[in-house]
Amino acid sequence: MRFLSFTNGNHSSHHSSQPQSSWGAITEEGIIDLGARMKCDFKQAISSDRLNEAQELASGLSPDVNTDEITYLPPVANPEKIACIGVNYADRNAEYKDGSKASKFPSLFMRTPDSLVGHGHHLLRPPESDQLDYEGEIVVIIGKEGRRISEDNAFDYIAGLTIMNEGTIRDWLRHSKFNVTQGKNFYHSGSVGPWMVTADEFTPAIYEDMIVKTRVNGEERQQDTTDNMTFPIKYLIAYMSQFFNLKPGDMIATGTPNGAGARFDPPRYLKPGDVVEVEVEGVGILSNEVIDEVINETDN
Repeated sequence: MRFLSFTNGNHSSHHSSQPQSSWGAITEEGIIDLGARMKCDFKQAISSDRLNEAQELASGLSPDVNTDEITYLPPVANPEKIACIGVNYADRNAEYKDGSKASKFPSLFMRTPDSLVGHGHHLLRPPESDQLDYEGEIVVIIGKEGRRISEDNAFDYIAGLTIMNEGTIRDWLRHSKFNVTQGKNFYHSGSVGPWMVTADEFTPAIYEDMIVKTRVNGEERQQDTTDNMTFPIKYLIAYMSQFFNLKPGDMIATGTPNGAGARFDPPRYLKPGDVVEVEVEGVGILSNEVIDEVINETDN
């Protein structure tokens, strides 16, 4: 089943002009609002192991709202950890053309929640740089708490999958000797969504042979399969759980295939008006348009 978080302006509080946030199930007919019915947010539903209850509840209800009446939010609004893997597809290390061998262990960096927007929102190109780039990725959402998880048990810890455009400001990745954090965390530079597809839709064999594609204005720029991952999903969960206490709602972005804009000659960075679509087989399509960030005088 597909679960999403959203705001619906038609369900505003009588005491506030701000639309209320909720979450629910999305079907071909529309969206079933589960937040009010279950009296919790989506992360709480995952944490309390209520996704099966949510699926059963949704299967007996009619939609409350149409998809064109809502605004998509990131599926998990308040994850404790957003962990991102770098250089994880077989062709990506060669793409750097630096003569280095593939790493023995995954490269890892973190993102902040407000660096990401939901499906349909604008990606912001900041005034500090014109090197906004796209990176289409499959994202694992953790379903239960765990430390030192074995690869054999790793899939049991997945609540579901979503999609990320792991937007990157390329010339801010090397501001210091070892840091990529700056270039990975510009406000609203990336996106995640549109929804989470629950883990019961996937088998171990599917996890290991999923296709991810990225298109810019309809032109395919990236395509690869998880079979070409240097570090597969079950390994990433086992590896990270050695040092992280993985918790429900945590997100693991599993790396991007080759074909990002920086790798073209000359580079093909995103500009205002560009529409980026990331498609993952069995999950859906995440789409966002790029605009220039407007600077407020109060920022200075």
